[in-house]
Amino acid sequence: MKEAMFYEVIGGGAVRCLLCAHGCIIGEGKRGICAVRENRGGRLYTLVYGKLVAMNVDPIEKKPLFHFLPGSRTLSIAAAGCNFRCEHCQNYEISQFPRERPDVEIPGARTTPETIVRMAIERGCRSISYTYTEPTIFLEFVLDCARLARENGIKNVFVSNGFMTAGSAAAAAACLDANNIDLKGGERFYRDVCHARAAPVKETIRLMREKGVWVEVTTLLIPGLNDSPETLGELARFISSVDPFIPWHVSRFHPAYKLLDRSPTPTAVVRAARETGLEAGLKHVYVGNIPDGTGEDTFCPSCGAKIISRNGYLVSGMMLDENGACPVCSGSVRGVWDSGGEQGPD
Repeated sequence: MKEAMFYEVIGGGAVRCLLCAHGCIIGEGKRGICAVRENRGGRLYTLVYGKLVAMNVDPIEKKPLFHFLPGSRTLSIAAAGCNFRCEHCQNYEISQFPRERPDVEIPGARTTPETIVRMAIERGCRSISYTYTEPTIFLEFVLDCARLARENGIKNVFVSNGFMTAGSAAAAAACLDANNIDLKGGERFYRDVCHARAAPVKETIRLMREKGVWVEVTTLLIPGLNDSPETLGELARFISSVDPFIPWHVSRFHPAYKLLDRSPTPTAVVRAARETGLEAGLKHVYVGNIPDGTGEDTFCPSCGAKIISRNGYLVSGMMLDENGACPVCSGSVRGVWDSGGEQGPD
């Protein structure tokens, strides 16, 4: 165990967790909503520091990140647990394990930041992605890995639900290079399906962008729950108000976990969502989980030339130079390219 960051003692042996927007008040011997932070003797401890339940080398496009070192590989790691209870979770076996089986030891293999960074280097990964479950719940380990990774020229990526406090988001932003944040729907969707709230997620998107983290946003479209034109228009307008160059990934739902009674999203709905995003002023809107794979290419926002071609998670052609310039019109395309930092118009 390791003492947690982001909490305060509030008396009577209880503590208030300040890691995510739930703000759990946790009594002696109890755990928070995420089920991986426990009050022992009036101190809050993380039960998953360095205890990883998944590790893989992935294409960065799988996160999905399309404007961040395209074609590169990332070392993906995860700990068990989540601060959401999404009824459609595709990784529920590990995200919900600590909550659904509190009488069983939390699974995972112990490791260290030094081991993770060494493995990233040995496997030719240009970044480490904290992903699969919600990385906020193992933020202490993320921060230690991320700082060491930066010292070794490795970038850091969050794949997150964004349900953070201003304090934890700012701490993460100081070490992150990119963050794909789920913007799942409106307030009712968050309340009924995720058992959370939308407002803190939107604040995290704003904060990450203001802090200079490259942000992309993903929305999984679930028939009858978050795929109405009104909801999608609201989400698209919000993203555009933060930065119209934020890429928006709208993806097709497949039945999972507790939403097995829902049908897969019609492809026409996903494509209509893309048009909604473009109409709202977004420069890059991508469709995901479509059988024919179309809707994943990147086009220059100035002249419309195809500058990155993709086939699933693989980049099959890229015409951008290392500074993100279009070879046809010389216009800048916003993103993090081979030259290192973010490129494109202010």
